[in-house]
Amino acid sequence: MKIHATIEKIEYDALLVETLPRFDLSHFNINDVPTACLVHDNNNGFAISKWVSPKRTRSYPYERIYNTLGISKKVTVIPIVKDEGKAGDRDYIQWDTVSLMSLLDVFVIFAYYDKADKVGSKITNQQFDNQYVISKIAAIKQFHSSALHWNLGELKNNFDTILAQVKTSYINIQALTGVTLHPFKGLDHFRKKIDKDVEQFKTFSREKAEKAQAREVVTVQPKEALSTATKAKLTITNFLGGEYFLTVDEIQIVENTLYLIESKHTKNALLPSKSDIKDGLLKLILYCNFATMRVDAHAYKALPVLKLTSAKLKTAIASNHNTELINIFFEQNEFKENQQVFINKLFKEAIKNHFLILIEPAI
Repeated sequence: MKIHATIEKIEYDALLVETLPRFDLSHFNINDVPTACLVHDNNNGFAISKWVSPKRTRSYPYERIYNTLGISKKVTVIPIVKDEGKAGDRDYIQWDTVSLMSLLDVFVIFAYYDKADKVGSKITNQQFDNQYVISKIAAIKQFHSSALHWNLGELKNNFDTILAQVKTSYINIQALTGVTLHPFKGLDHFRKKIDKDVEQFKTFSREKAEKAQAREVVTVQPKEALSTATKAKLTITNFLGGEYFLTVDEIQIVENTLYLIESKHTKNALLPSKSDIKDGLLKLILYCNFATMRVDAHAYKALPVLKLTSAKLKTAIASNHNTELINIFFEQNEFKENQQVFINKLFKEAIKNHFLILIEPAI
């Protein structure tokens, strides 16, 4: 099944955001701070998150973005390229990531690494150029338009310069560590794809995203325990005029309502980890804001669902059940008090944002 949806704006009330540590910009080093934090400079305050790879499937970057949603000005630092060495991976940023950040009103700093350590035939502990990141933070402080305009401006006006710096930095890292990296002609190829304008970059990234979508739609990940094998391709068009491609873990159609079900599973705990759950929630933020949704020529109402399954659970519960049933569920499955608090807050978030949480034993 192929689903087509549109998004015009994002509205969402996040209740599970964590209290972020606070740092002063005068002593700020992007490499030393946590993956999400608050940064203050005189009367200016904003949230900063960082990615350890441009690839979205590594290390829960969506959780970090989720934890900054309560702050009015949000910045995320993403390496545009990460090369672990010829014996490892090399990942590139994709337009779809930029598009999603723009939808969520997150300013992107397109960053690069200038230091690394050698471990065997790979490099590790890659460090961002901190002075460059600070210079971009200063520019964002003075920027009075939207994250969308900033992100597009950086791609149109500065991306070629940043990519040239990536190449220079990795040449230096290769010389200092003695680790052979991927051929630099790969960077040149990537650069040629995006030199002319943002549209060419979109097209290149869409091709890769479409291929990833096609692979994922026939794959059941270890952290999914589905009641059916149904997966669906989802193509979203946003107000940028761009598209990005996702897969929905499971879908169900009841009359004119299409249930878009994201699944998180655990074998060894009563619930999947908070990181897994928040990763799923960020995807649901998109689903909650569909302006239209169609399958072929038929229009459907979207009902987003986050399904949490565990091999340890004895009974099931849903966020739209009453307090008495929820308390019985807690007793039957011996949830601790802090787990109960978390689930109640998660259920409240679902109710406020009009989606459904299902917590069930794994089949």
